Amino acid sequence: MQAKILRYLSITLVVFLLLAIGWVWFTLTWSYSEGDRAGYVQKLSKKGWLCKTWEGEIAMVTMPGAIPEKFEFTVRDDAVAEKINALAGKRVVLYYQQHKFIPSSCFGETESFVGNVREVTETGAPVLAPAVPQGQLQAPR
Repeated sequence: MQAKILRYLSITLVVFLLLAIGWVWFTLTWSYSEGDRAGYVQKLSKKGWLCKTWEGEIAMVTMPGAIPEKFEFTVRDDAVAEKINALAGKRVVLYYQQHKFIPSSCFGETESFVGNVREVTETGAPVLAPAVPQGQLQAPR
């Protein structure tokens, strides 16, 4: 009787562990969404008690004088973190993937995992003519 209970408990434990490992693998490999975010890196630091990941934040500025929106992200690859640090102070574009329902913050504190970064080369803003209300256009003389 006791051997049956131990066998049942060990099978249940193995099944639970396999399901947990499968869930972690699924959430880390399947991407809910992906995209680019452009801005200026505000901070990037390596954090964690046991599992160290790079946690950062960029300020996305839409126009001069506007309040920047912050985008928090996680970098798991040290080479990508080095590239981000090398581009400090410059406008960058971060390519990220969003992974939902990750069971632990050990894999990162955010859902957004940055996989690549590139510098934005500034090309001057186009000069726009001032808007003229309709009906006030004058023909050249």
